[in-house]
Amino acid sequence: MLQTFTNNKQDFKVKDLSLAEWGRKEIVIAETEMPGLMALREEFKNKYPLKGARIAGCLHMTIQTAVLIETLIELGAEVRWSSCNIFSTQDHAAAAIAVKGIPVFAWKGESLEEYDWCIQQTLKWPDGGALNMILDDGGDLTNVLHDQHPELLKDVRGLSEETTTGVRRLYRRMKEGTLKVPAFNVNDSCTKSKFDNLYGCRESFIDALKRATDVMIAGKKLIVCGYGDVGKGCVQAARGLGAHVAVTEIDPINALQAAMEGLNVVTMDDACKYGDIFVTCTGNLDVITRKHMDQMKNQAIVCNIGHFDSEIQVSSLFEDKKLKRIEVKAQVDQFQWPDGKILTVLAEGRLVNLGCATGHPSFVMSASFTNQVIAQIELWQSKGKYKNEVYVLPKHLDEKVARLHLEKLGVKLTELTPKQAEYLGIKKEGPFKPDNYRY
Repeated sequence: MLQTFTNNKQDFKVKDLSLAEWGRKEIVIAETEMPGLMALREEFKNKYPLKGARIAGCLHMTIQTAVLIETLIELGAEVRWSSCNIFSTQDHAAAAIAVKGIPVFAWKGESLEEYDWCIQQTLKWPDGGALNMILDDGGDLTNVLHDQHPELLKDVRGLSEETTTGVRRLYRRMKEGTLKVPAFNVNDSCTKSKFDNLYGCRESFIDALKRATDVMIAGKKLIVCGYGDVGKGCVQAARGLGAHVAVTEIDPINALQAAMEGLNVVTMDDACKYGDIFVTCTGNLDVITRKHMDQMKNQAIVCNIGHFDSEIQVSSLFEDKKLKRIEVKAQVDQFQWPDGKILTVLAEGRLVNLGCATGHPSFVMSASFTNQVIAQIELWQSKGKYKNEVYVLPKHLDEKVARLHLEKLGVKLTELTPKQAEYLGIKKEGPFKPDNYRY
C-alpha cells in the first residue's frame, strides 16, 4: 500500500512509512562508512555553499543516496528526489527520508508510468518555483527536461551526471548542439569510474546473483559482456569464486587486456551455446538477443549490470505467448520453452545488483557521491562561467576525494622531500590548485 502525504510545503510518495525507523538505523551505519560526504559536511559547516539551490535528483533511492541527500541539505540545498530505476529503491531508505519532510517519490517495483510520474513530481516546488539544478543518473531526468519542459531550463545553472550511460547521452547532446545547460561528467572522475564501477560491481554483482538464485559460482562458465571497469569488477569476483570466465568485447584494447589476464575473449554467437551465467556490462543495446537466448542451455541465468534493460532483449521473452513465464519471486523470472528448456532472467533485465540486492557498499559510494557534491557546488557557485558543454572535474579534486577516504582504511601517504619534488618538477604538497575552481 503506497503512502502519500501532501500539504502546502511538503509532499512525497513511498511504500511504507513504518519502515522509516529501520531506514534511519541503516543511514546512521552508512554515515560511518561514507567519510567523504561526512568530511564535506564538516568542511562546509555553517557556510551553506548550496544555499538557494533547488536540486531535482534522479538517482537510485538507497541508503547511501539518503546520506547524499542529507549532505546536500546540510550544505544549504532544497531537494526533491526520484529513483532512476523501477527496482532499485530501498523502501526503508525512502521512508526515512520522507518522514523528515524531504520530498521523495520512489518505491521498489514502480511501473514505467509511475516511474515517469515520479520524475515529474521533482521538477516544481509547492510555492510555484521550479528546480535550478539537476543531479542525474542515466540521463532520464535530463531528457525529460530537455524534451518535455525546456522552459524550465532557463533557470538551471547546471547538471551533474553519475553514470556512463548518462554521460554518453550528454556528449551526444553536446555534439548535436541540443545541450541547454552546463554539465559535469562525474562518472569519469577516477575516484568514481575506477572505484564505484570496478570495486562496487566486484562486490554487488555476486551478492545479487547469490540472493536471487543461490547458484554455485565455482566451476560455472560465466560470460561477461564488456570488459570495461564494470566488466573487470564482475570478472574479478567470479574468478575469485572459481568460475571459468570468458568475456566479449568490441574494444581491441580491452580485449587485449582481457587476454593478458588469461581470459578467453569470445563472441556471444559462440558463448551463448555453452555459458551457464551471462551478465551484460556494456551500456549498449541488443548485446544478448532473442536468437542468443534461444540457443542457451537449460537453466542458464541471464542478467544485466549496465544501466538500462535494453542490453538484453527481455521484451522478446515477456511478449512471447509461446513461452511459459514462472515468477519464482520478485525480480526472478523463469521462461520455459515449448521443448521444456528453462532460462532464468534476473531483475527483468535491469540492474541486477540493485534489483536483486542492495547495490554497492557505502564506502565506495562515498567516493562517487563526494564527486557529485563537489560538482554541484562548483556549478551552483559559478553562474555564467561554464558553457553548455560537458566538463570533467580536475585531477586535484579527484585526489582530494581519494584523500578523504584514506584515514578510514588506515592508509599513510609518503611525502616527497624537497629534493624529490624539485627533481620531479612538482610541488611537495602535490598538483597546483587551479584558481578557476573554488577549492
